[in-house]
Amino acid sequence: MAAVDLEKPFDYVVVGGGTAGLVIANRLSEDSDVRVLVIEAGADRSSDPLVLCPGLVAGLYGKDEYDWNFTSTPQPTLNNRVINQARGKMLGGSSALNFLMLLYPSKGNIDAWAVLGNEGWDFDSLAPYLRKFATVHTPPQSSKDLCGLTYHNEDLAKGDGPIHVTFSEGYNVTNQAWLKTFAGQGLEVTTDPRDGRALGAFQNQASIDPVTHTRSFAATGYYNPEVAKRSNLVVLTETLVEKIVFDTTGDEPVATGVEILTKDGEKKQISANLEVILSAGTLQSPQILELSGIGSKDILEKHNIPVIVENPSVGENVQDHPIVCQSFEVADTTPSGDVLRDPNVLNALVGMYQASGAGPLGQSTISVAYSPLVDGSGIVSPEAKKELLASHEHTLTTPDAQAIRKLVESPDEATFQFLLFPTQVSIPDVPKSMAEYILPVLPENYITVMTILNHPFSRGSVHISGPDIHAAPVWDPKYNSNLLDMELLARGVEFVERLVDKSTPFGKLLKDGGKRQPEGLVATDLEKAKEIVRKRQISVFHVSGSCAMKPREQGGVVDARLRVYGTKRLRVVDASVFPLEPVGNIQSVVYAVAEKAADLIKEDRKSL
Repeated sequence: MAAVDLEKPFDYVVVGGGTAGLVIANRLSEDSDVRVLVIEAGADRSSDPLVLCPGLVAGLYGKDEYDWNFTSTPQPTLNNRVINQARGKMLGGSSALNFLMLLYPSKGNIDAWAVLGNEGWDFDSLAPYLRKFATVHTPPQSSKDLCGLTYHNEDLAKGDGPIHVTFSEGYNVTNQAWLKTFAGQGLEVTTDPRDGRALGAFQNQASIDPVTHTRSFAATGYYNPEVAKRSNLVVLTETLVEKIVFDTTGDEPVATGVEILTKDGEKKQISANLEVILSAGTLQSPQILELSGIGSKDILEKHNIPVIVENPSVGENVQDHPIVCQSFEVADTTPSGDVLRDPNVLNALVGMYQASGAGPLGQSTISVAYSPLVDGSGIVSPEAKKELLASHEHTLTTPDAQAIRKLVESPDEATFQFLLFPTQVSIPDVPKSMAEYILPVLPENYITVMTILNHPFSRGSVHISGPDIHAAPVWDPKYNSNLLDMELLARGVEFVERLVDKSTPFGKLLKDGGKRQPEGLVATDLEKAKEIVRKRQISVFHVSGSCAMKPREQGGVVDARLRVYGTKRLRVVDASVFPLEPVGNIQSVVYAVAEKAADLIKEDRKSL
């Protein structure tokens, strides 16, 4: 890129060309009078077959050209294991390497955002943006035949957004048995999950283009060839932002631009006439804030970084959905993705996909269920719920904890998300990448039932390890540091025994007397269930909250218009601003928050 392109000031500089950053850049550059720059550390891999083919996602993990590949500190409640965290290091960010699952948050969950002091962030206010980002396609008849989908409401706005949302053609008897088994437990979905009120098992949609059978993600949707032609939008890849530059001569520091490091090792400053918008993600947005002098005074001074704005909440409030993975050996006739360990099978499927987009490599066959608090006896009674929560009363004093408590107590809110995953999952103590979790290493064929805690009470942190942008931040999720999370997760694990019982439609697909992982552990009581959690809990890769949108005195980093406290002309727009983790897989909420943020930024520009 010619130097003159960068020397001429931009109106907006977006730091991070990921899921949120590309939404912001697309929407702001709709106005041809506005000049927008996106700076992305990774390359543009929007034409890369590994990225585009849904079934080859495991080939991305742990490779430096695709994945930041973060690792946690050792977790005391998980037998001191470290946890891998895949993060997209390319244009499109983590939407380029996620599992393409498209789920929606609950009404009570998002309404709690507003209750925590964020005016304009209730469910009804966010709902239009949950539709704006997507084009939802009509389910194919084969999906209706196998999975019913009677709850799918065709009258809900389909939208015409950049991201394609589809049901797969490849569902099989495991998906059908999953739905029937939950129905037998009194957990059958009767409303469309998009309306924010779903409980029970359902077949989720995926971000796959139904015509090309390719991944539909931020880089192909929001930065498509037509958008890329805009003369007022510049996307700079393979470039690091080292820090935000401030004018500190006034009452409050004003963000005036950024300092970058090009792939050639050259340092430059780029000016922003209107705003700098930080969209580097939950683990790296706080890193850049701290490197720029915004954060805890103790942390900044430790690394000899001048303090621009003291806010110890930067990098705190980190939340992540803990997920417990139990794998069960299947009967000989039951489908399992583990057959892809055979190179002949994989090569045949690759050939099929390359020829026409057909076959499982162009599909997503994961199924889900939302459930209230359950245990080995089924749905937990309101009285038992209240008793459990009361026993942890002393840990539930913050506004966050009180909001989550109400969600857990509610009969209409999902404490758990259960996932049906089509392969085995292995849990090494020190994984080199996420690929080590999902590539089959055991000779038997398995499917996996995953238990996710939707509303963790525990809070972690992420902070710089030094003054160098190349040094990975220190991520400590502090899983189960609030012991109530362990109590809840263990009860969810107990419930899994009801699903896999040989009397259920799902249990009948498993091998009689077959192996299970963790081997030899059955959740026949709460203590055994806790041991399963300690051995088999990892991250579901939904980290959020490190630059929380809350009142500053309650631990906030940004206000309800996503402006960084104590500064001018600086915002954060990504999952780091979530005050509470949303229910389910979070990509829909990241898109929606970014769409709403773009409107806020446009509104504020008009008032200048």
